[in-house]
Amino acid sequence: MTESSHENVPSRQRKRFPGISSRAYEHPADRSALVALRKLSGFDTVFKALSGLLPERSLRLLFLSDSVRVSDAQFAHLNTMLRDACYLLDLEKVPAMYVTQDPRPNAMCIGLDEPIIVVTTGLVELLDEEEMRAVVGHEVGHALSGHSVYRTILLFLTSLALKIAWIPLGNVAIMAIVTALREWFRKSELSADRAGLLVGQDLQASMRGLMKIAGGNHLHEMNVDAFLQQAEEYEAGGDLRDSVLKILNVLPRSHPFTTVRAAELKKWAASRDYQRIMDGHYPRRTEDKDTSVSDSFRESASHYAETVRTSKDPLMKLVGDIAGGAGDLGGKLRDKFTGAAASSGSGSGGTKGSGTADGNGSGPAGETGDGQGES
Repeated sequence: MTESSHENVPSRQRKRFPGISSRAYEHPADRSALVALRKLSGFDTVFKALSGLLPERSLRLLFLSDSVRVSDAQFAHLNTMLRDACYLLDLEKVPAMYVTQDPRPNAMCIGLDEPIIVVTTGLVELLDEEEMRAVVGHEVGHALSGHSVYRTILLFLTSLALKIAWIPLGNVAIMAIVTALREWFRKSELSADRAGLLVGQDLQASMRGLMKIAGGNHLHEMNVDAFLQQAEEYEAGGDLRDSVLKILNVLPRSHPFTTVRAAELKKWAASRDYQRIMDGHYPRRTEDKDTSVSDSFRESASHYAETVRTSKDPLMKLVGDIAGGAGDLGGKLRDKFTGAAASSGSGSGGTKGSGTADGNGSGPAGETGDGQGES
């Protein structure tokens, strides 16, 4: 793509990332899956062969006939944002983009051969210019990573699962694949949020957009710090029963919860990885073919290990305790599932105010015996 194709870019100067690989901003779990798929010989050929079965052509015709295609003549401001996002992330071919009538705020990037971006009128009406720029960058990030292929497959399999629900075990097999794809796709959304930040280069705009998606167009009633505090409470609150409920709540979703997305994006924006990209130090697409699958999986495993180690979620803390060989596992399970430690204030040995049974020492009367001070 040449610079001349971006004559209407906004006046605010933002950094461009020539030749940037999507690996630069991808979440470790997303990256390891994509690197493995890209290395799989014949993968592209197989999915192109599947294109006759997938509803891609039907979707393209549907949007072309019943939505508004973004161009210089229609939704020109969105067209400018789209071309600008492709310029900044150095995406050579600008995807087709459509606005479709739907009051629910949403956007997606789908397609096997060529990605197309779709945004709803609800989203266009909800967000201001800078917030929308982050969303457009988010979708261009999906296109650059190749996420549109798997999103299309996910849509197809979800539809297929509904059609074969009456077949014994057929639905179970399909839903197992759908569940795995959804888990991957939730991580890919975190990757795309990072791409949106690289395009918009305005963290506050990204935060505002996520808040609006959660609470509507009432910014005067919302606060970024309070919104992020919700994510903190969500992660740390409750006992193991709540941890299980969190898992059940998120399983049917294609996107992570908005407070979690906001917290993850803020954490990444403060990281050394983000600063290195902004300084011009990032992996290039020319290096993608040399990427090691095993290195990517090791990085993903390391990320999850660190997540377990630092998480405040009761289940993740328990997993960390098990991995660390913590003593009195039966007592920990009982107390966390029943909330006994929090309600009674008893030590792990069962005597109020006594020290821990595993040798952590005595504490003042009324403190929990395992020294965690859970509430």
